[in-house]
Amino acid sequence: MVADLSNSSNELWLSPISIWEFFVLHRKKRLALIADANAWVADRLAVAPLKEAPVTIEVARELGRLQLPHGDPADHFLVATAKVFELTLVTADERLLRLRDIPLLPNR
Repeated sequence: MVADLSNSSNELWLSPISIWEFFVLHRKKRLALIADANAWVADRLAVAPLKEAPVTIEVARELGRLQLPHGDPADHFLVATAKVFELTLVTADERLLRLRDIPLLPNR
């Protein structure tokens, strides 16, 4: 069964890789914000009950087993994290939504 983000009984996890990717995209001007990027992230994290998904040795080991059809390192970390911690990956990325070996929730 796929997780529901609005269900308060479900834990919501966030990988620090997602925050890193946010800053990379912002720096490349692929994300436009009115506010300061650091302040925007801090504001969002302050109101969201999120658990931090750690980058562990087991996540790194899972990276070596992944066979993703593209080379985006952030996607590799997110998929490995979802596998290791048995999480549902929430994504709008069409490439990731085609995966069959982890639970997915389209973010559209």
